[in-house]
Amino acid sequence: MYSVKVLRVPRAATRQRKQSFLRRLITPAIAIAALGYFGFHAMSGELGLVGRALIERQVSDLESELAILVAERQDLVSRVSQLRPASLDPDMLDERARLNLNLVHANELVVLRPGHRYEVN
Repeated sequence: MYSVKVLRVPRAATRQRKQSFLRRLITPAIAIAALGYFGFHAMSGELGLVGRALIERQVSDLESELAILVAERQDLVSRVSQLRPASLDPDMLDERARLNLNLVHANELVVLRPGHRYEVN
């Protein structure tokens, strides 16, 4: 006697569920929220477009201050180079000595400028 075995094949799911209305909106809502978040911070963040104008203004102010300081340093370097023993300028030496010692020759005329503050040692 022969026995017949019946193989059961799983049934294919042919029934399709209708997607809910909210499930369709989840992905676009998350994408819009992310774009809104990053867009807001790109515009109004400290390093955003609004903050960039402030940074550029600070850069221009600092560059002008740097130019002033570089010119002042150049002046000081030239004055110091005149006081070096290898290239000592007698006029510069005389000027510094008179300024520090508050001395003048007997036959010299001193002109005091109005509004200038003079220190007496």
